[in-house]
Amino acid sequence: MEGEKIMQYFQAVQQGKQRAGKSQMKMFEAAGFGMLTLTTKKVDGNFQPVGDEDFTAVINSEEGYVAIIVDKDGYTKAQSKAVDKEEALSIYKKLRESGMDEYKGKEIQIWSQTRPTIQNES
Repeated sequence: MEGEKIMQYFQAVQQGKQRAGKSQMKMFEAAGFGMLTLTTKKVDGNFQPVGDEDFTAVINSEEGYVAIIVDKDGYTKAQSKAVDKEEALSIYKKLRESGMDEYKGKEIQIWSQTRPTIQNES
């Protein structure tokens, strides 16, 4: 049983890495920089790869504002560098113009943190 769980985790990481890598390239195209973030998520106690779908949002981190790409559940797959709010919103806009939908959720999961989305603040 334990070996099966390890194999499921390994497969989730491999599949998640591929999915997040594609998102990272989209971020790189829009921002000139893209960092891979999460490759797996825990659902009902089981590891799963991050979702294949891409949505974009902006969050505020300790370092500054960050444009992100998340899956449908709000798990962050790729991010820009921390920049000022205007630049983060500009990257977000480029991602939207490339055909990516906005993440409509109010918060996302990045590393072990939950952060509110801010792209719709006035």
